Amino acid sequence: MFRALLNAFKIKELRNRILFTIGILAVYRFGANLTLPGVDATVILEQVEQGIMGMLDLFSGGALGNFSVFSLGIMPYITATIIMQLLQVVIPKLDQLAKEGEVGRRKINQISRYLTVGLALMQSVAMTFYFRNFGAIPNFDWMHVLMIIITLTAGTAVIMWLGELINLHGVGNGISLIIFASIISRIPGGLISLFRLKGTNWLFIGLFAILTVGVVVAIIMITQGERRIPVQYAKRIVGRKVFGGQSTYIPLKVNQSGVMPIILAVSVLLFPATIAQFINVPWLQSIAEWLSPTREGRINPVYIIIYSVLIIIFAYFYTAISFNPNDTAENLRKYGGYIPGMRPGKNTSDFLSHILNRITLPGAIFLAIIAILPEILIDTLGIPFKFGGTSVIIAVSVALETMKWIESQLMMRDYEGFIK
Repeated sequence: MFRALLNAFKIKELRNRILFTIGILAVYRFGANLTLPGVDATVILEQVEQGIMGMLDLFSGGALGNFSVFSLGIMPYITATIIMQLLQVVIPKLDQLAKEGEVGRRKINQISRYLTVGLALMQSVAMTFYFRNFGAIPNFDWMHVLMIIITLTAGTAVIMWLGELINLHGVGNGISLIIFASIISRIPGGLISLFRLKGTNWLFIGLFAILTVGVVVAIIMITQGERRIPVQYAKRIVGRKVFGGQSTYIPLKVNQSGVMPIILAVSVLLFPATIAQFINVPWLQSIAEWLSPTREGRINPVYIIIYSVLIIIFAYFYTAISFNPNDTAENLRKYGGYIPGMRPGKNTSDFLSHILNRITLPGAIFLAIIAILPEILIDTLGIPFKFGGTSVIIAVSVALETMKWIESQLMMRDYEGFIK
């Protein structure tokens, strides 16, 4: 791996891309620690640690706890992207744009940007008035409030711009790397808290390290795991040339939906608690309490059960959105391809649906286990790490994606890469 890194830095273009990416991430981390003027960050940090915004603070790399310029993080953009993906299923015009290639994708991305700014504006207003209830904004006049709202909204727009700069001139996917940097930035503080709590209990620390490595290895195996469906293309003779006759495969991933089921499940569970912060209705407060991750200082079993069931449901839901067996079967028929032993058309579509349903279940159960495992460890062992399963999966997935990107660049220049 270190040899591959040295080889990567020997290539001027690749070296400049890596250094550019590091520079952009440094700018992002600087903005994440730049607290807005006129706010009491101590009060905000206390509410974030005890309230429902802990996950948002994790994805923003502590920016929300500091109430910095980048407090909203990249979550408005992720939400906008999810909304656009869902709308493509119900709005034929958007579905048509998605199938028009690069031009259509640019139009959808442009709509996603505008939607991101709108969501960021609404979230900044809600967040400002939410923290006002705890006295975190002493001078609550309209000029000061307007400054905070505009700054928070502009911060999200700047993060989008930084991510696109990495896409154009850096390494890998910019948005993913920004989330990765936010998650990784919490590790040093978590390790310090762990050593302070456990001291020189090396047995516990060793077991924790082994468990961490095991979880990471399991995530890599599930992320890389796939069922390969063989595909054969019929031979066609045009003049004196023979076309087709090749064999390939359709890769169906075990975890086809990625981390989206966890994000959607968390959003559903946090929605009643978020509304309950602004509306003082008894029945709504009761629902928020029952769906809270903890009750009376201990983990809430109702939350764990509902959380796991929602993850499995959303795994099937998002897999159905991201992979359409009917379109795949139609494309195979159109280009002369077929799955051995299966008739083109409906039989092929039914076969792909059957395989996809079977491999989605273990992937969904794995996602649920990884999502609830950190919560159980924090409750039973008192581990001070505030990392959820979502953050671990995202960190590992982005690292794999970036390694593959560098691997492809090295292979183009006949260098040995990360993955053999």
